[in-house]
Amino acid sequence: MKKNQPWWILTPIALSLSLFGCGGSDNNNGAPPVVTPPTTVTPPVAVDNSCLTTNPGTTPVVVGSGDPGDPAAPEQASGYVIGHKLVTAKSYMVVANHPLATKAGCDVLKAGGSAADAAIAVQAVLGLVEPQSSSLAGGAFMLYYDAKTNKVQAYDGRETAPAAATGDYLRYIDAANQTTPVPSARASGRSIGTPGVMRMLEMAHGDHGKLAWKDLFGEGTRLATDGFKIGGRMAAAIAGSATSLKRDAEATAYFLDAAGNAKPLGATLTNPAYAAVLKAIATQGADAMYTGKIAEDIVAKIRITQAVDGTAITPGLTTLDDLKNYQAKRREPVCATYRAYYICSMSPPSSGGIGVLSSLGILENFDLKAQTPTSIDLEGGKPTVMGVHLVSEAERLAYADRDKYVADTDFVPLPGNSPDTLINKTYMRARAKLIDPTKSMGVAQPGDFGVLPQGIDTTVEHGTTHYSIVDKEGNVVTMTTTVESTLGSYHMSHGIMLNNQLTDFSKDPTDDLGAPMANRVQPGKRPRSTMAPTMVFNGTGPGDFLMATGSPGGGTIIQYVVKTVVGALDWGLDAQQATSLVDFGATNSTTTSVGGEHPNIIKTPLGNGKDDGGANDPLVLGLTALGHKVSTGAQSSGISTIIRVKDKTGSGSVLTGGADPRREGIVLGDVVTP
Repeated sequence: MKKNQPWWILTPIALSLSLFGCGGSDNNNGAPPVVTPPTTVTPPVAVDNSCLTTNPGTTPVVVGSGDPGDPAAPEQASGYVIGHKLVTAKSYMVVANHPLATKAGCDVLKAGGSAADAAIAVQAVLGLVEPQSSSLAGGAFMLYYDAKTNKVQAYDGRETAPAAATGDYLRYIDAANQTTPVPSARASGRSIGTPGVMRMLEMAHGDHGKLAWKDLFGEGTRLATDGFKIGGRMAAAIAGSATSLKRDAEATAYFLDAAGNAKPLGATLTNPAYAAVLKAIATQGADAMYTGKIAEDIVAKIRITQAVDGTAITPGLTTLDDLKNYQAKRREPVCATYRAYYICSMSPPSSGGIGVLSSLGILENFDLKAQTPTSIDLEGGKPTVMGVHLVSEAERLAYADRDKYVADTDFVPLPGNSPDTLINKTYMRARAKLIDPTKSMGVAQPGDFGVLPQGIDTTVEHGTTHYSIVDKEGNVVTMTTTVESTLGSYHMSHGIMLNNQLTDFSKDPTDDLGAPMANRVQPGKRPRSTMAPTMVFNGTGPGDFLMATGSPGGGTIIQYVVKTVVGALDWGLDAQQATSLVDFGATNSTTTSVGGEHPNIIKTPLGNGKDDGGANDPLVLGLTALGHKVSTGAQSSGISTIIRVKDKTGSGSVLTGGADPRREGIVLGDVVTP
């Protein structure tokens, strides 16, 4: 039998042996053999395991079924789950940070939907099952690769400041009362930006959708109506935010029990109000959230002045006109070559794309292949001291420029009015020369492009998620979506968490010298982000798709994406290994992070929940010797990676996917087995 040939396909010789006995011998005393017509055998039909996962016994499991091995079954948020294996699919794939959302997107692809269609279904479910990270009233950035036109389009669904906002919007209640908004800027109405994600998805669907818009919200509606179980990350978020949630009547009723305690892991939640919103969006389009009753109630919640307990809340100044006038935007992605590859990422108002490409542009001047991790395993192996040193130093330089120069370019231009000023090869070589292989620079200085506005953003976000999608036609979505901090502003309307995205602006409108901050609040402006949905192509332009990735993580997103891209392109790690690899890197500070949640980092417990900070880990010791101040605090990336590779024949290709073991996500696609 030929290799990989199904058992029921027999060669002529094998067929004669099966009909006439071994060797065709005569067992009928010399009489002609009696040939009995063979019984008709129906070849087994290939079992379609598309959009299914497998339990430890390799039995197909429907996600959300509750059967043994169902990845949607609630479990404690463990920090890092070892043993994630690479998933391979023939032609379509979804990787998202919650199993139920992954399943919703995969089912759309299975039905013939485009990557844009699947993104809508994923978002509709994420806003329900992952409200600590995503929301219908949040924001997002998306890259979309159209396989027919070989074009990468960036979509901007970032929230905006209201028309009535001033430079002091986040630091003063008003000119007459120059005190901080209460109970804090985040928990006040001042933090809530005009949402953009649904307008953005509607725009992308108009450009690239195949299925009817109304048919993309069914799974989200079903789960909101029938219920879903609280997972580990959501349970932890509710428990950690219970005091703040109690200020809002709707949030209290939804997340807390009658005694005011956080609803626990595994409890079933239904959200009929959310289901009603999805039904309205399905029939009316995004207008359902931007005009009419739902919009009126969102505005009323933003402008609320008193909490349930009677304490004051500083209201936001958002109006119905702010919602009605919101516009998603098509933007040109930021793209550059890196070695033999062409990489595109998100343009401003996100600083993520420039940060990623600047880091890679600097690293292109070093032999990173020589720094491939050692002892490579399912978890990505152990990074080398020099590998972490070079990447971290490059990121310090990239963050220095990002911090000073990047903001919403509709308001503040980049140096030279172009991202190229910050990522061109000549400038990258000059920046690379600032790296000393024998010691850390600590804090890097930005490049000198003359007197320009500044804006430093050190916001730590925990309310963000990411997903990557490839459809049957080879179209690709990589999208990062956010409510900003965990559970956003703690305000809830119609079953939806409202964001606190405006706290991504610089609180102060000017720096210490009185110069305007690039990332200051201005009416209609979008706060700077670090989100970096990223695509990689073979060659010098889009066309030969190789990789899609991205991550949540606030200001550390750049580090997570760079680590994953370098892991795949320079170190030869597969999609899961590159995703699982130790999270490491640096902002522009003296601290270098090495994710201590990873099993390949040695940390000795000291009791009372403390450890030795990796004091005996060779990687930590090596970095310390180079002058790095190393933090081994747990990282909370949520990387979702798809890489296209050659199939076993070498003449075609398959999709491989990796889900971050630090979150609850999974990979699903059209896996068909005989």
